[in-house]
Amino acid sequence: MKNADTDARKPPLIEFRLWRQFLAVAEELHFGRAAQRLSMTQPPLTQAIAQLERALGLRLFDRTKRSVQLTAAGAALVPEARDLLARAQALPAYARASADGEAGRLRLAFVSTVGFDLLPRWVLAFREQYPKVQLELIEATGDVQLQALERAEIDAGFMLHSPGFAPPGLVCQRIARDPLVVAVPEQSGLAGKTTLTLKDLLDQPLVIFPRRILPSLYDAIFAMYHASGHLPRVAQEAIQMQTIVNLVSAGLGVAWVPESVRQFQRPGVVYRELKAGKGQAVPGCETSLVWAAGAASPALLRFLAFAPG
Repeated sequence: MKNADTDARKPPLIEFRLWRQFLAVAEELHFGRAAQRLSMTQPPLTQAIAQLERALGLRLFDRTKRSVQLTAAGAALVPEARDLLARAQALPAYARASADGEAGRLRLAFVSTVGFDLLPRWVLAFREQYPKVQLELIEATGDVQLQALERAEIDAGFMLHSPGFAPPGLVCQRIARDPLVVAVPEQSGLAGKTTLTLKDLLDQPLVIFPRRILPSLYDAIFAMYHASGHLPRVAQEAIQMQTIVNLVSAGLGVAWVPESVRQFQRPGVVYRELKAGKGQAVPGCETSLVWAAGAASPALLRFLAFAPG
């Protein structure tokens, strides 16, 4: 049941017509001229201002036979009424721009590797061309992104995965392909080699991400070790690539990372390529922009032009 006291405290709903009429009188300070400007007669305009004052519970004008002056409350309302009417007038154009993807909101999640190089360039170009689109960037791992997509909390996400293993049931646009390289502690003897072989790494402690956040790439790395008859010796798991590299810098082990991570120049870490032996295949990785089928917003469709496949 509604509370009568609560209803009584609700602010009155005032038609835009009354605000236009108030503004005309406030700017002309003359009911006759304001009525002429509004293409109406003076009595209905006088009644409209009285109706507005009753709704607000205060006087907006001091009126005499010779003059009309704004009260302090009326003067304070003038810029607000102008802004309100200007925004109302702009709404149709904003709606059309939103439908065309030139305005509105775009929520993009991303894994940290995209943030090193690709994403900043695309965001800069997109903002310059579509300044009316509110672009929200959320750093999140792939498992978190999948949950957010399911709950419609993001419009799309940049995800890392093994080639061909993009999340099923979603629309995927591949935007980058990276080989994996090895992050090695600078104090390790491996750092003196320009390239490494898998044999060099089989007995090294491994710093790696948890399987839940990147299962296809995790499985590809483990499969490479298994094919050589070894089980990786996991020393530490960490979620973010920057954290993984920091742990390598501390000497906890080596790590397989996308080549784009080379741009994260952490003291105490060097990056080395792997020379594949006969019959060996070094895993690679891909980054895809992923979104729910049938759920691409106009703004997302615009953004796709900045993240070509």
